Amino acid sequence: MAENKKQNWFKRTWGAVCRYFRELKSELKKVVWSTPKQVLKNTLIVIACVLVVGVFVWLFDFGAQVSVNALIEAVTSLTHGHAH
Repeated sequence: MAENKKQNWFKRTWGAVCRYFRELKSELKKVVWSTPKQVLKNTLIVIACVLVVGVFVWLFDFGAQVSVNALIEAVTSLTHGHAH
C-alpha cells in the first residue's frame, strides 16, 4: 500500500513538472521579442539616464561636502575664538 502511494506521488509530481514546461513553452510563444535595433536604442537611453542621475548625485554630494566643511570650519572658529 505504501509503495502504491509513493508511485502516485511521483506520477503526480512528474505530471506537474511536465505541465509546467508545456505551459512555459506556450507562454514563451506569446512573447514579442525586441529587435536588435530596439535593444540598442533602449540600452543607450538607460546609459544616458544613468549618466544624468550620476551627475545629479555627484553635484548633490559635492554641495553637501562643501556645506559640511563650511559648517565645521564655522563651528571650529567659534569654539576657538578666532576666524580663519
